[in-house]
Amino acid sequence: MIAADTSTWVAYLAGEEGEDVKLLDQALADRQLLMVPAVLTELLSDPELPLAVAASLSNVPPVDITADYWKRAGRLRAKVLAQRRKARLGDSLIAQTCIDRGIALITRDRDFRAFAAAAKFDLVIRTRADQP
Repeated sequence: MIAADTSTWVAYLAGEEGEDVKLLDQALADRQLLMVPAVLTELLSDPELPLAVAASLSNVPPVDITADYWKRAGRLRAKVLAQRRKARLGDSLIAQTCIDRGIALITRDRDFRAFAAAAKFDLVIRTRADQP
């Protein structure tokens, strides 16, 4: 199983190219994709999002939030901030969800590297088709 960050979903929905978009498309086709609740919230926050797209996004199986999730997310964010790295709240929630479930995250957002290093979780960063 794998999850995708908002940055990759936005690129996918916009029809952009990139290795991350290919990975997301393949995960959808293989039914290996889980939706992180914070990502769904970010995507559904777009007032221009068509209702059909919102419905499709809502049908991706969600990652369940486990006990003490909020505490773990706070501690993870504190750990990254202590290293003087950027740690936005939404990114902290997304990273902790993936860590709890033990799933990799497809993203274009390089800020997730700080969370991956702090918690030693799998991360797939792909920004453009021409970059590895």
